[in-house]
Amino acid sequence: MTGLHAESGAATGTGDRSRPRGVLAALCATQVTSWGIVYYAFPVLGARITADTGWPATSTAAAFSGALLVSAVVGIPVGRILDRRGPRAVMTFGSALGATAVLLIAYAPNLAFFTAAWLLAGVAMAATFYQPAFAAVTRWWGPDRVRALTIVTLAGGLASTAFAPLTAILAEHLSWRTTYAVLAAILAAVTIPAHVLSLRAPWPPAPPHPAQQPNGSGPVARSSAFRLLAAAFALNGFAMYAVVFGMVPLMTERGADPTTAAWALGLGGAGQTLGRTLYAALARRTGVTTRTVALIVAGGATTAALALVPGPIALLVALAIAAGMVRGNLTLLQATTVTDRWGTTHYGRLSGLLAAPSTIAAALAPWAGASLAAALGGHPTLFLVLAAASGTAAVLAWRATGSELPEDQGRSG
Repeated sequence: MTGLHAESGAATGTGDRSRPRGVLAALCATQVTSWGIVYYAFPVLGARITADTGWPATSTAAAFSGALLVSAVVGIPVGRILDRRGPRAVMTFGSALGATAVLLIAYAPNLAFFTAAWLLAGVAMAATFYQPAFAAVTRWWGPDRVRALTIVTLAGGLASTAFAPLTAILAEHLSWRTTYAVLAAILAAVTIPAHVLSLRAPWPPAPPHPAQQPNGSGPVARSSAFRLLAAAFALNGFAMYAVVFGMVPLMTERGADPTTAAWALGLGGAGQTLGRTLYAALARRTGVTTRTVALIVAGGATTAALALVPGPIALLVALAIAAGMVRGNLTLLQATTVTDRWGTTHYGRLSGLLAAPSTIAAALAPWAGASLAAALGGHPTLFLVLAAASGTAAVLAWRATGSELPEDQGRSG
């Protein structure tokens, strides 16, 4: 057999009947659309919203951060439902809720309504973003999950590339409210039928626990290894997202003009896509603890380099791309960590628990990073602090040893 379709049949040992046809293409389309509209449209429209409404920029940003916090909390029970019933109902409901929330954002008459609509969007994020898609791919693809996860995250990485320009073009000709209304219609038209039609195959039973692992998600979630990993991912996630939001001001402090600084940020996003193409090879050659520590250390190293290298601008752009490559690998690392250490039996719930602290950290990073930069006297010093945070995260990840599957299972791919 050749190609991804053939691989899928061998992945679970149950043949194509256990996996819906076209599921990868559908999940790629829905991840691009969901992330592009529910997440990436806001940074494009934020200034227009505050200019038109007079609402404080800090308040509108807080509403968006609130959505991410809700997503982190709701992701835990959503994961439990995914384990039992599969992704079709969850992701279809999330798509409908997401389109409704975006429409409510579009026509919010006041700041309180706007904030409530964003909190509703946070529930939709939990039901449609990476976590449920990862749960679907992990169960259906089994041992071949890294290939499929890579494809889904490669598509997700294009969300800003596709929808940030589209949103900007719409906003040049329409009000921000009408722009959001158009985007809500696109979101509904693409994601609802895709999830209804592509995710309808029976949900395969969860494989049994590996003999060496705790029997049940409760013992795993209460283990020291799980808690150490959650702390490591949260600390590293805070550093990673603070770097993303601090990249443009760091570059301008180094003498770059705003356009060049924006290009550095955008090329860092392209680096994420490139980095994800390399993850399967890394997973084949390393154990899960080794690659976890190595990737966190690599992220801290690129952050430290950005702090310490004053120029030239071309070198700083190259470092931004390298940092993006590490971030791309870290996305796939977090998608596969649960299966590599504890198997797939309770993937949905455990991945939701593991992702919640890092999602909360990501929501707080833009505000906290900006506050720390002001207190520390600039972004170079902030980036040194963030590099130290990544170093601490690497130590925590290293201490979470003794929890991975035997070597032949712990190396994905």
